[in-house]
Amino acid sequence: MKKAFNQIDLTVNEEKLLNALVQAKKQNFIIPTFEQMKNPDLIPDEIKEKLKDIDLWDLDPLNLFRISWHNEPKKSGGGFSDVNYLEIPREISGVKAKIIAISGKWIPTGSHKVGAAFACLVPRLVTGQFDPTSTKAVWPSTGNYCRGGAYDSALLSCESIAILPEGMSKERFEWLESVAGETIKTAGTESNVKEIFDKCWELRNSGEDLMIFNQFEEFGNYLWHHEITGAAIESVLNKIKGNYHGLVSCTGSGGTIAAGDYLKKVYPTSKIAASEAQQCPTIFNNGFGDHRIEGIGDKHIPWIHNVKNTDVAIAIDDEASMNWIRMFNEPNGIELLKEKGVDDETMDKLSWVGISGAANIIGAIKYAKYFELTEDDVIVTILTDSMEMYKSRLDELNAERGEFTAFHAHEVFARYFMGIDISYFKELGYYDRKAIHNLKYYTWVEQQGKTYDEIMAQWYDEEYWTSIPEKAKELDDLIISFNEKVKALEL
Repeated sequence: MKKAFNQIDLTVNEEKLLNALVQAKKQNFIIPTFEQMKNPDLIPDEIKEKLKDIDLWDLDPLNLFRISWHNEPKKSGGGFSDVNYLEIPREISGVKAKIIAISGKWIPTGSHKVGAAFACLVPRLVTGQFDPTSTKAVWPSTGNYCRGGAYDSALLSCESIAILPEGMSKERFEWLESVAGETIKTAGTESNVKEIFDKCWELRNSGEDLMIFNQFEEFGNYLWHHEITGAAIESVLNKIKGNYHGLVSCTGSGGTIAAGDYLKKVYPTSKIAASEAQQCPTIFNNGFGDHRIEGIGDKHIPWIHNVKNTDVAIAIDDEASMNWIRMFNEPNGIELLKEKGVDDETMDKLSWVGISGAANIIGAIKYAKYFELTEDDVIVTILTDSMEMYKSRLDELNAERGEFTAFHAHEVFARYFMGIDISYFKELGYYDRKAIHNLKYYTWVEQQGKTYDEIMAQWYDEEYWTSIPEKAKELDDLIISFNEKVKALEL
C-alpha cells in the first residue's frame, strides 16, 4: 500500500482561525482564489474599480488581487490584461526559434515571488494554523521571496522576519527596511543557502512564537507556479504561432520550474530545462561555488523540485548575465542594439530583464542551438524580476571596470550574445536524474528532518506529485469560506 504524504496540510484549527478572521476583518483583507489569480475576469468589478486608485506596490490589501501575471503594465491604477511578455528577436538571440519570456515586473514588489510566498501563507491562514495576531512569519530566501513574504505579512498586519544573504543587492535591503519587521543578513551570497537554513534552526530553537515559510520545501510554492504560472504560459502559447518545445528556468527554490510540470500535461512532448550558474553547477556536475546570478540558491536540490520530470541541465556563466544587463541598460549598449536592428518595442522592454532573467534567456538560446530549433519552434522562459532591483549593480560594475564604451559593447555582443554555444548543456537520462534527486538526501533527510520514506516516494510514487495540484480546488473552497466568514463577522 502506498503511503500518503500531506504535502499541503489543510487541517483546520478553529481556535486560531477565529483570530485570523478578526485580523482580516480589521485589515479589510480579502483573499483571492487561485481561479481569480488565473483568470482576472472572475474578480468582482467593485475590486477592479478600487484598484484604479492604488499603485502596484502599495501596501493595500486589495493588491492581493494583483498577484497575477495578468496585470496591465502600469505602475498605478492599472487593470488587467493579457500576460506581459518579451519576445526575444533574432537580432539579440542569433537563433531562428521564438524565445518568449513572461515578465514578473508588473506584479506587486516587481517579482512573481510574491505569489509563491502568498501561496505558502494562505493554506496556514485559512485553516487557522497560522495566527497573525501572535505569530511571526519568517521568510528565508536568497532575494525576492522574502520581499514577497514581508509584503504579504504587512498587508495582514502581522510581524515578519526576512532572512537573506548579506551579499544581495542594496535595493532589496533598502526596500525591506520599510516593510519587514526584522531583516536578518546571513553570510555569503546566492549560493549560501545552508547558512539560511541554519538561521532558521536557530530561530526554531529560540522559543519565539513563529512560523517558518521555507520556500525550498513549501509545496504552496510548487502549487502556485504549477497552477498560475503554468496557466499564464499556456495563455501566451495560445496566442503565439509555433510548436511549443520546452520551458527553460533557473532553479532557485524549485518553484517556478513546476510550471513545466503543468505544461507537460498540455504538451506531452515538451521538455523542462533546469539552468543554474556555471560557477556553482550543483545540478550539472554536483558542483559548488559562489556566483552573481541573484535569486537562484545553489549547493543543494530543493525539496519541491520534481527532478524526475526534468529533461535538461544547463549551466550559465554569470559573467554573461552581468554583461547582458550592461548591454541592455548602458547608452553604448542600447545604441549598438539599435544599430543591429532591434525594434523600438523590444528596446522599451529590455529593462524588464534582471540578472536571472538574462540567465534564463541565455539558457533558452543554448536550448535552441542544442536542439537545432527552427522558426516554427517556441521556447518559454521567465523574467522573475527586472532591473528595478539591480541599478546599484550597474554602478558597481562601472566603478570596477570603467565606462561601458562602444568598444566594450561590440566585444560583449560578439562574445556573450552571438558567441553563445552549447557548452555546459546536458540531456538527462533516467539515472542522471536519479543521481540529482539523490542529492536531496544530504540536505533534507540528514539536515532538515525529512524522512527516507518521503524522499523515496518523490522518486517512485507518481501520485506524490500529481496529488499536489488537486489541492487547488480544496484550497479555493477554504478561501471562499474564509472570505464569507470575514464579511459576516461583527466586531
